[in-house]
Amino acid sequence: MYDSFNRKINYLRVSVTDRCNLRCTYCMPACGIEMLPHDQILSFEEIVEIVSFAVHHGVNKVRLTGGEPLVRKSIIELVTRIAGIRGITDFGMTTNGILLNRFAASLKEAGLHRVNISLDTINPEKYRQITRQGSINDVFKGIEAAQKAGLDPIKINCVVKQNSLEPDAVAVKEFCDKNQLKVRFIKEMNLETGLFSIVEGGDGGHCSSCNRIRLTSNGDLKPCLFSDLSYNVRELGIEKAYLSAIQNKPVCGSTNMHNQFNNIGG
Repeated sequence: MYDSFNRKINYLRVSVTDRCNLRCTYCMPACGIEMLPHDQILSFEEIVEIVSFAVHHGVNKVRLTGGEPLVRKSIIELVTRIAGIRGITDFGMTTNGILLNRFAASLKEAGLHRVNISLDTINPEKYRQITRQGSINDVFKGIEAAQKAGLDPIKINCVVKQNSLEPDAVAVKEFCDKNQLKVRFIKEMNLETGLFSIVEGGDGGHCSSCNRIRLTSNGDLKPCLFSDLSYNVRELGIEKAYLSAIQNKPVCGSTNMHNQFNNIGG
């Protein structure tokens, strides 16, 4: 389907949970945030129905996000069910990698194609400071497991303050080059102030060619990351919510005062 600015919408990002096993400084406060009640979180049946509708209307790229998608109970079952939807040619997941060592082989077997893994530094102490509680060794093990499982390509998402010339970013680039990983540098964003920029090494941030819509874990279809617009599938029904999200997709993002990165998936 095409939006009102003639952009072909073929990419659906699905936040399967607002929970996360890290507390990254740029994503949420140290004390955490109030989580959604479980009855507000979409069921697997609802997610599969929404994805199926989207694929029937032109989506061929699906990415699972969170929070951290691997903390969602029975996530392999959901991956299996989505992978069985005919028409998806690119099926990925964005993860912090902490649990990937445990799940990589099962994810591949279930039908996932590839993963993006968040890694902002390769310094163990700095990593723990950024994530407030994570161990970088778990991420390294997750990367190795993903490579062994054949989740390819593996892309590393590195958040930077200004650009890829920062010391941590340079070190991450060297690590990726050494380990045959692709790297994307994402300037730290702010939903409330509308701060975002072009992703270096990726296609994010190009409003004029944006091809995506987002499904939050509580059923809001959002046409733009930096917009308060949302259309809830439970309130409106899948068809009306989906078509409204595409028809009302703005030409460019501005601000988002209603969401946080843990529940919209970035």
